[in-house]
Amino acid sequence: MRRGVHIVVTSTIAAAVILAAGCGGSAGESNSNNTARATPSVSSPTNPPANSVPSRPKPGDILSVLTVEHQVDIAAQRDGVVTAISKDEGNAVKTGEILAQLDDRTLQMELIKANDDLQVEDNNRKYKEAELKAKSAAFHRQQQLRALGLSSDADLEAAEFQEKAAEYDLRGYEALVESGHAEINRLQLEADQTRVHAPFSGVVVRRYVREGQAISKGDKTFRVSQLAPLQVQFQIPESSGKRPAVGAPVELSLIEDSGRKLTAHIVKVSPTIDAASDSYDVLAQLTGSAISDLRPGMAVKIIWSGTSSTDGSAKP
Repeated sequence: MRRGVHIVVTSTIAAAVILAAGCGGSAGESNSNNTARATPSVSSPTNPPANSVPSRPKPGDILSVLTVEHQVDIAAQRDGVVTAISKDEGNAVKTGEILAQLDDRTLQMELIKANDDLQVEDNNRKYKEAELKAKSAAFHRQQQLRALGLSSDADLEAAEFQEKAAEYDLRGYEALVESGHAEINRLQLEADQTRVHAPFSGVVVRRYVREGQAISKGDKTFRVSQLAPLQVQFQIPESSGKRPAVGAPVELSLIEDSGRKLTAHIVKVSPTIDAASDSYDVLAQLTGSAISDLRPGMAVKIIWSGTSSTDGSAKP
């Protein structure tokens, strides 16, 4: 009986283990299914609207930027300390207008002294003019007296010598006066170099200096640029076979607004070929009335039908 009981208990335990294993597998399988169901599905990204994607350059399109003929960094013409700033970035300027002032007190003192010296030399010149006039009159009297036999040759020679001496003195003082004027002009030129002038009418793009700053000759002070007329420079491959003529129209559009068409006319065609790119430079100037909002540096696309290049290379 004991042996039979032992066999029955053992069978019961084995059955319980098999049942537990089955239940565990089902639970794991269920959890896997639940996890699979709980995982959210990831949808593929939708394509952005067509109008938000910038258009790619097509064959025959050449990329470049709008430029102007006059844009320059103004360099300081002498060493000095900036004492005043007259114009800042964004200000419109006219030709010759003062943008900044350097310390010129020493030069102004030298100018005062040079003017005083010139006044003294000019007074001496006037005195010598009067003296020469008197000596010339005395010489003429001696000539008349000698002709009448009332004067000797020695008296005549002495009067002639005095006239010549007065004339030479006058020429010397005239040279001193001329030298004084030259010195004043030199100092005025140096004083003018302490002022930074606008070389042409335009707008201040950048200011490099500030008040109280010590600068050296050749340092950049301001960048001044024109806003018009706008130009565009680009290169055309020699293999295109279509060499434009001056005055020919050119079609172009803004990169940011491809729907806005612009018109330009060629003003210059390079007579030589760039050996590195096998192309030549072309310069066109924008025309029309609806371009007042355009600014130098804007990217544009030139549509050149004769171009076979697809890289859209251009020389800005």
